Amino acid sequence: MATFSKATFNTAKYAAARPTYPRQLFDFVFRYHEQGSSSVRGRGESTGKARWDAAVDLGCGTGQATIELHPFKRVVGVDPSAKMLDEARQYVTTSLGGPGDASISQFDFVQSPAESLGFLEDGSVDLVVSAQAAHWFDWKKLWPELARILRKNGTVAFWGYSEMRLSGYPLLTPLINAYSQGSDPATSLGPHWEQPGRSIVDNHLQDVPSATSIIPDAFYSEERVYFSGSHYSSLPSPRPVILRKKMNWENFEAYLRSFSSLHTFQARYPADATRENGDIVTRFTTTLKEKMYGTDQGEKRLDVGEENEIEVEWPLALVLVKRV
Repeated sequence: MATFSKATFNTAKYAAARPTYPRQLFDFVFRYHEQGSSSVRGRGESTGKARWDAAVDLGCGTGQATIELHPFKRVVGVDPSAKMLDEARQYVTTSLGGPGDASISQFDFVQSPAESLGFLEDGSVDLVVSAQAAHWFDWKKLWPELARILRKNGTVAFWGYSEMRLSGYPLLTPLINAYSQGSDPATSLGPHWEQPGRSIVDNHLQDVPSATSIIPDAFYSEERVYFSGSHYSSLPSPRPVILRKKMNWENFEAYLRSFSSLHTFQARYPADATRENGDIVTRFTTTLKEKMYGTDQGEKRLDVGEENEIEVEWPLALVLVKRV
């Protein structure tokens, strides 16, 4: 996570390259907030207990999830990085029509770690979310803090997406994994991820302790939902993948260059950028194109012009729980 605060980290390029969360995900979270666990099981009805006054986005980054909390009267984005918060403010302002738009006043941003929410009063928050940040938190400290700030029947919803896949080319998944998760520090980004965060998200947040294991009797109706498709047979009751993005090759390379592990790799192996056959990202995309174009997988074949689109998908894990 420290990578995001470095002066060399380009938050604007990071925001542009990442996948955006689908409306379907927020609808799912809001139904749970309104209906509880019954909504997850497909038979939900409004309990009439949910309130829509205040929502908080922890580790809000560039604000992509924060802005989707607009059904709440007040929304607070929290992040330890001042650079990320600057980008989040700009994103919200631009998306909502400019500085004069009255709806912008419902959004506020605070620089703080997730575990220190002293600026929020006891029992003042209805919904707390975290998008692709929960794997960095100290949950032994955070669960008690969430119990303090949440109102009765308030909701916690956090999610994270793991290693990408190319939707039409499952046989290329081992090649992707070797690039992103391999063990050789000179040829793979695997050793350059910050840990244990990366391992937690790649394990679908299963290592995040349950709320009741940290603070018994304060939470109920915990649900863990996996939008992972059929690729992880060990996950319970997997649902279809909902996080996808179509990209041309230029945009796909921009996504690869947004990896925090790449920035660490480049700092440790600066000479890699001067190789005749391109840096580690260029070499990987070249190999990927060759495999896609030259290998008949019995599914699709692709003319690999730079403007051709490929579809990328990410398994997404969602954890939900309510305050007693």
